[in-house]
Amino acid sequence: MYVVDDDPDLAASVSRLLRRQGYAAEPILDPAALLHVYAEAPAHCIVTDVMMGDLDGFAFADQVRVLDPDVAIVFMTAWPTTANAVDSVRRYGGLDYLEKPIDEDRLLAAVREGVAWSHDRRAVTARTANLTPRERQVFDLLVQGHPNKVVADRLGLSPKTVEDHRASVLAKTGASGLAQLIALSK
Repeated sequence: MYVVDDDPDLAASVSRLLRRQGYAAEPILDPAALLHVYAEAPAHCIVTDVMMGDLDGFAFADQVRVLDPDVAIVFMTAWPTTANAVDSVRRYGGLDYLEKPIDEDRLLAAVREGVAWSHDRRAVTARTANLTPRERQVFDLLVQGHPNKVVADRLGLSPKTVEDHRASVLAKTGASGLAQLIALSK
């Protein structure tokens, strides 16, 4: 877990709090430096400030999502706005938007939720990693609720071929049916 903030005292303080709760938390003062090493040391959750120097928390979140779409991001700021709060969740995939001074209970709840969400996402990614590109297309259309005939039409396949791909998707993901596939996709 990383705590990204250009205020060294706050980054260290939040990291210490998280370490006391059993998390391996590391304070990071420069988000750009973290991006350079992140692939070698990914995290389940990142707590990041919104207002930082050259790379703000939202731009950082955009870049880290490219490297790791399964990491939970918790934003924190001393300058809260409603627009940023909404954007943090809708546009940047943030899990929570916390105001400084940080409410410890709320931070710990957000981190707990984030770590659990990341574990779940990584499990789904692992279960769908072995799908072929065509199986992935079939999976994506099926979980959107399209019947086999519509999937076949959209992909230019026969319904029988879609049934074969569907069976392969179920076998590779360990899902027993469409409901479990839909649950995997969320």
